[in-house]
Amino acid sequence: MNTERSHGEHTRPAAAGEAVQSVDRAVRLLKAVSSSAEPVTIWELARRCNLNRTTVWRLLSTLELHGLVERNPDTQRYHVGYEAIQIAAAADYDGLARRVRPMLERTAAATGESVTLAAAHRFSLVYVDQADPPSVPAPNWIGRSLPLHATSSGKVFLAWLPEAERDAVLPPHLEAYTDRTITDRALLDQELAEIRVRGYSTCLGELEDHSNGVSAAVLNRMKRPVVVVNVWGPAGRVTRARIPTLGRTALSLAHEISLAHE
Repeated sequence: MNTERSHGEHTRPAAAGEAVQSVDRAVRLLKAVSSSAEPVTIWELARRCNLNRTTVWRLLSTLELHGLVERNPDTQRYHVGYEAIQIAAAADYDGLARRVRPMLERTAAATGESVTLAAAHRFSLVYVDQADPPSVPAPNWIGRSLPLHATSSGKVFLAWLPEAERDAVLPPHLEAYTDRTITDRALLDQELAEIRVRGYSTCLGELEDHSNGVSAAVLNRMKRPVVVVNVWGPAGRVTRARIPTLGRTALSLAHEISLAHE
C-alpha cells in the first residue's frame, strides 16, 4: 500500500490551482537537479526535496526514461538531460526580456550604444530584445539569428558550451563574412579559451566591417549559458580603446541579469 498517496487521488480531479502530488514532486526533483552546481545522488535529492529514497528513485527513473535527467553509470549521480535542454531552448523569453528591459535601456543610455539580449533557439542564437540609446538610430536585430563563430554573442555562447555540444552546433565549414572572420577551427577554439578566462568576448569587424561589439553570457549554476548580452555599435564609436571598458560593462550587466533570473 502506498501510504504517501492522498486518499482522494483516485476519486476526484485536481481543482484549479491545486498541485498534483506526483507531478509536483517530479518538478521539484527536476528543479533540484538543474539548480545543483554538480551532479547529485539520490540521497542528496531525497534530503533536499524532503522525500523518501524510494519515491525519488521511482520519479527519477521516469524522468530519465523521458531524457529529462541523465544518470552517470559510474558515479550514479544525476544531471539535467538533453531533452530538458531542448525544452528550455524552445521557451518563450518574453517574460525575461520584460524583466531585464530596464537594465538594457539603462546600459544603452550609459554607453551610448545599442544593447541586445540573445537567447538560444535550437542550434542558433536569436536576438529577443534590443535597447537603443536616445536619439541614435540603429538597425533592429530582434528576431534575427546570428552566426556563432562571427559575432561576440555567438562566441561567448560557444565558449561556455561543453565541447560535444559545441561540435554539434558549429558547421564543418566556418563561413567568412569579412576578411577578419575566424574560419580556422583551431584558432576559434583558442579564442574561446581566452574568452572563458577574460569573461567577455569581442567582435571587431568579423560580421560586418563597420560594426564592433562585446558580449557576456548569463550563466546558470551549472555554468551553462542562459542568455547573452551584447553592447555594439559602429566601429567609429566602438573603438579598440573602448573595448575593455565596454567588456566590463557587459559583464556587470550579465551579472545583474543573473541575479534577476534566480
